[in-house]
Amino acid sequence: MELILTCNIQKQYGLQYLFIKKIKLILYLHHSPIWIQKILPSFIWKKRHAQKVVHLTFDDGPIPEVTPWVLNVLKTYNAKATFFCVGENIKKHPQIYTQIISESHIVGNHTYNHLKGIQTSDTIYLSNIQQCAETMARYAKVKPPLLFRPPYGRLKFSQAKKIRELNYEIVLWDVLSGDFDNKLSKEKCLKASLKHTKSGSIVVFHDNIKSFETLQYVLPLYLKTLTEKGYKFESL
Repeated sequence: MELILTCNIQKQYGLQYLFIKKIKLILYLHHSPIWIQKILPSFIWKKRHAQKVVHLTFDDGPIPEVTPWVLNVLKTYNAKATFFCVGENIKKHPQIYTQIISESHIVGNHTYNHLKGIQTSDTIYLSNIQQCAETMARYAKVKPPLLFRPPYGRLKFSQAKKIRELNYEIVLWDVLSGDFDNKLSKEKCLKASLKHTKSGSIVVFHDNIKSFETLQYVLPLYLKTLTEKGYKFESL
């Protein structure tokens, strides 16, 4: 993401590197600024809905310590979500991957080894995405949708172009929960996530070990609060 922003902003607006460094800091906000979404319209940031609908997404699974718990909580609130899965985790835990699909959630590609695009050559990055896609197809009874989310939200402009040429939609977000941030309290994580969620929001949580303590507190209360306000939760 950083290099995409650098490339586009420099090309279209001629801003200096010092200002671009500040933009990189802005990226860890709970809400993706509208102006960034407008500068990069080819990415999926949110959906348009007339009714109260939210799109929950979970990155980095599936793993036995977290993903089944997430599925149980979602079931409690009749919520559907999209899981951006890491290929090597699918291979290790295929039964959890198939459980996600059997419970009518959607799966997306998150690379095979959770690679940072900005630190990886295009050839290796695209090959890793393809390896994940092959693993997803191997264990799914139906062909998974062509949804891709770059790990860490970062990839090169050249990588994004080639990924789209493979007919993938690149899904980012307009609400980043911050469940991965050990310096952020669970209470603040919940408060910020609720504050910025609107109809059509794509919200990022993580089904990984690092985020689990915060997720255990935030997810049930987040779902309960928004359900009481009349929201529904649908996959992408």
